[in-house]
Amino acid sequence: MARAFEELFGIADAFRRIPMPGRTDAWILADALAANGVTAHDARVADFPRTYLRHLTNEIREPGPRKGVMPGVRPLLDALRAHPDVHLALLTGNFEAAARVKLEYFELWEYFPCGAFGDEAPERNGLLPKAIARVAECGGPRIEPRATVVIGDTPLDIGVAKSGGARSIGVATGGSSADDLRASGADVVFDDLADTKAVLDALGI
Repeated sequence: MARAFEELFGIADAFRRIPMPGRTDAWILADALAANGVTAHDARVADFPRTYLRHLTNEIREPGPRKGVMPGVRPLLDALRAHPDVHLALLTGNFEAAARVKLEYFELWEYFPCGAFGDEAPERNGLLPKAIARVAECGGPRIEPRATVVIGDTPLDIGVAKSGGARSIGVATGGSSADDLRASGADVVFDDLADTKAVLDALGI
């Protein structure tokens, strides 16, 4: 994102003081624009998602200290996908094209037939109803929020669930501790998702 910003606006390290975990890409960009004195009406802003995607497509191939799939993620997705009463969907603040680049690289995109993305709601809490509606549009079940479980690694993810009437599972593999996730109101918290049976139990499966 910083490289795209510098290419478009000539400002280096534009996201230095901008918090990112759990926020939508649109929200992050809006804060960076404001912090660096760039008006949202600048014609170059419209080019940011495409420029960012180009840099991300190159960067995703480079090694990184925390780059990889977190423990238990793939076995849990396999178990959930195989269950007849479960429908997987992706809810993320990422731009849809960026989410696809990231998840395809780790061979996880195929688990999610549909979802809601940061392009569609600058305010993160608006994504849950969009994700539920998108599931129905994709041929999945028409469900109530109370039948939905949001699994996330930041207090903002837990906030999405609480504001929308869904249950939540916090997982402390991101920048937020288990205590942070409990304090934010998560119904269940795990250090990671390595114990597939425990997570399925928490989901009521």
